[in-house]
Amino acid sequence: MKDKFAERSFMELMEKHTQEDKSTLVQQGISMGMDYEKYRDLVHHLVEIGQTTGHLKTEANVHYTQLNDRRMKRWDKTFSIPEVIQEKIARLESQFQFLAITESWCGDAAHSMPIVNKIAELNPNIDYKIVLRDEVPEIMDTFLTNEARSIPKVILWDKTNGEIVGEWGPRPRVATEMVEAYKKEHGKLTPEFKQDLQVWYNKDKGEGILKDILDLLPLE
Repeated sequence: MKDKFAERSFMELMEKHTQEDKSTLVQQGISMGMDYEKYRDLVHHLVEIGQTTGHLKTEANVHYTQLNDRRMKRWDKTFSIPEVIQEKIARLESQFQFLAITESWCGDAAHSMPIVNKIAELNPNIDYKIVLRDEVPEIMDTFLTNEARSIPKVILWDKTNGEIVGEWGPRPRVATEMVEAYKKEHGKLTPEFKQDLQVWYNKDKGEGILKDILDLLPLE
């Protein structure tokens, strides 16, 4: 019994240290992150000069950055949060910070980054910062998805209580199920499937992303 208690105490201590380390990294990311407007300016500038973020400056990633700039511009203009939900977000009193990890070439991020921004705009207690995956390897490797550096990754930091209260990514639940089912059947994602996924995002109209992100917040 004593050994089991000691083992449990050790595991609890290790878990506490792990959470503290993750919290420290998130705070570092927030301090060095850019706001959404600066991120949009960066992506648009990269399009103008034919470049992309990230270590791999391939023609494909440059092309995806161009596509994503147009996608984000469309979401910025067209996405609207229902008024009843706007009111709930506006009533949040605790201070929250969203830290998003992404790259300009990421197709999934082009849909979610603008929606997270729409949420953050509704309450001055919500701060939204973005960091680039390849520039923050330690943070990225702390928030892997199935042991992979999948992006986007959104981490919610409760500034009032000083703790991480949730994380999300890289896709809404329904899209994740679609990806996993396709991989199971075909072994990998094909260009045709990726196109179908973009069509799904457009048909979903951002509702899946909005619901998932709102589930991280203590809305009443």
